Amino acid sequence: MVRLDRRAKIEKFLEVIQAVKDTAPTSTDLAELDLAGLEEAFAARGWERFRARQVFAWIYRRGVTDVDAMTDLPRDLRTALNTEFTIGTPQVASREQSADGTEKFLLTLADGRHIESVFIPDTPSMTFCISTQVGCAMACAFCLTGKMGLVRNLTAGEIAGQVRVLARSLGFLDRPFNIVLMGMGEPLHNYDAVMQAMRILCDEHGFHLSPRRVTLSTVGILPALEKLGREELMPNLAISLHAPTDAQRGALVPINKKYGVAEVIAACKRFPVRKRDRITFEYVMLAGVNDSVDDARKLARLLDGVKAKVNLIPLNAAAGIPFERPSDDVVDRFARTLAERGVTVSVRKSRGRDIRAACGQLIVEGQRPSPAQRLATLAFR
Repeated sequence: MVRLDRRAKIEKFLEVIQAVKDTAPTSTDLAELDLAGLEEAFAARGWERFRARQVFAWIYRRGVTDVDAMTDLPRDLRTALNTEFTIGTPQVASREQSADGTEKFLLTLADGRHIESVFIPDTPSMTFCISTQVGCAMACAFCLTGKMGLVRNLTAGEIAGQVRVLARSLGFLDRPFNIVLMGMGEPLHNYDAVMQAMRILCDEHGFHLSPRRVTLSTVGILPALEKLGREELMPNLAISLHAPTDAQRGALVPINKKYGVAEVIAACKRFPVRKRDRITFEYVMLAGVNDSVDDARKLARLLDGVKAKVNLIPLNAAAGIPFERPSDDVVDRFARTLAERGVTVSVRKSRGRDIRAACGQLIVEGQRPSPAQRLATLAFR
């Protein structure tokens, strides 16, 4: 009987897989291709490569996804594009504005999943906070996104698509902006899609975004971090550290059990930081947990020899997070202690807290990971 049950389960699983294959779209999504991939797709059909550059510019430089509106393309090419390709674009389900001007976008993906992206105005250059996963497997104790678990990775087109949607919605197609990969998800846990999105966004025929305008925030998945250091398109690096010792960090960031503080710092010392640049170490401050003067002294010693700057983030408290925000006096004392020891330090001003758009507050209720993704989440705990 046990064997029959197991066989039945396997057969049911195979039926589900086949059903997914049968319903999968057969057309190629142009939004998933970087320019080189788009040129190859066009060349394979006997179309001129420069036509691919035209389409790429329409999508990213002009924000146009209606092929019939791409007026410098021949009519027969537009007909063929409509037949053989799609241009997947996240759809705006809702849009909220904070009292401080921050805007949060709830975006619907092609499979009905939802993610959140945030626009933060009045920064040195306006900033888009972009998600890389639906949910997150890292399960950091102070972050609402981690409570979702990992539902699924985003594709490169979905990552870059958030930028397209925000740029068009906010009027930034021809204005400079920064990107922080600090929304939902751990970017280095979705490495290939994130780097493909980087190639799409930085291409001169599209947004032509400088890698210096992109900051990638990671808890420190070391094999991927080492790989990032060898990339041609290298974003600014931010390490979510949050504590100076393994005992403290292990209680807050479960992956620290796999990649400890000393290993992360050693990897940062090897990371090829550009001249005059520094690695940012993000430090969420939790009242009575990691905010003492002694913690600050330990942090300063830990970062000795690293081209570092510390970004202190007083906790953005929310229901479901079992910590409190420290007082301004405690934050100031911590910052002074670091500065007195030669550490470059800043205190992040919380933006969008009233619409739950601040750091650590992004969460989409009602989404559940698959069994495979639950296993992926548990692997980091």
